[in-house]
Amino acid sequence: MQSRWLRLSFRMPRVNRFFLPLAVSSTAMAFQSQRILITGADGFIGSHLAERLCREGARVRAMVYYNAFGYWGWLDEVPEDVRRNIEVIMGDVRDPESTARACRDMDLVLHLAALIGIPYSYEAPRSYLDTNALGTLNILQAALGAGVGRVVVTSTSEVYGSALTVPIAEDHPRQAQSPYSASKIAADALAMSFHLSFGLPVTIARPFNTYGPRQSARAIIPTIITQLLDGRPSVELGALHPTRDLVFVHDTVEGLLRLATAPEAVGREVNIATGKEVSVGDLARRLVERLRPGTPVVTDPRRMRPEHSEVDRLLGDPGLLLRLTGWQPSISLEEGLDQTLSWFTGHTDPKRYKSDAYTV
Repeated sequence: MQSRWLRLSFRMPRVNRFFLPLAVSSTAMAFQSQRILITGADGFIGSHLAERLCREGARVRAMVYYNAFGYWGWLDEVPEDVRRNIEVIMGDVRDPESTARACRDMDLVLHLAALIGIPYSYEAPRSYLDTNALGTLNILQAALGAGVGRVVVTSTSEVYGSALTVPIAEDHPRQAQSPYSASKIAADALAMSFHLSFGLPVTIARPFNTYGPRQSARAIIPTIITQLLDGRPSVELGALHPTRDLVFVHDTVEGLLRLATAPEAVGREVNIATGKEVSVGDLARRLVERLRPGTPVVTDPRRMRPEHSEVDRLLGDPGLLLRLTGWQPSISLEEGLDQTLSWFTGHTDPKRYKSDAYTV
């Protein structure tokens, strides 16, 4: 159905010269003329982040995954007036030379490049370690060597595993319930070690479940929407009982940018969450009612996670982010679902969103 991208030499960093406290309502003016690298800019969140920063006057360098087709992922979908002002470089975070070139002359690095599909991590765990952990190590080394003023490493709520206490605050135990989550726990630990060992100004941003336009088919909301738009007789999902804390992509981007400008966030791990949860089954019912009322929602055994790997409950505590930056979600779940549906109904390329295939 639609448009997808299913896709050392160490020296101390330069004095931070532009990260000043902001009014809590906006990051306007903070990034004008700043040199900012976004890794994973070809992805879902990364493309929105690149677009936002470009519109705010930043000098954006977008690192996209090298391929022989010259494909820039979701950056190919951003408006032309934005795209022509972005410096796009192709590379691979697993390659130290790529990351060294990318970080050269940057003021800020927003590191989002990662393998993110949890089911595929059961099949190819080494590739997740190589990209998510060693790739992050390469970025940290390159940023330190280049004297970058701030590095924001994007984590995931999956590092917490199933909630032991709710809402989940940043001191919740880490539980590696999938190879993906293990690789991200390792990446976070490396990032914090570079802050403590070498003085690299690092912030770990931990979004909960981001959704919105341009999200890939491996995520739950596009999975439901594309099956409904394609007229399939039922919506096939995995477990229906798990709950998730859903954050609209524009709110996630705002959280990342506020953390990048908050001096008090250096050396901290910070959730980006709404403090509200919805079950997969309830989410599916809401989308069914909007698109094709009465369509049954069924469990497909192929889509079930291994027994001890399923994360049953994710409900984040956004309190630290609020205290540090004043951030609060601006888009409700109902409004966010409507905006997401509106985008998906206009992007129905079957070569990109295959509703009849289980995308891992």
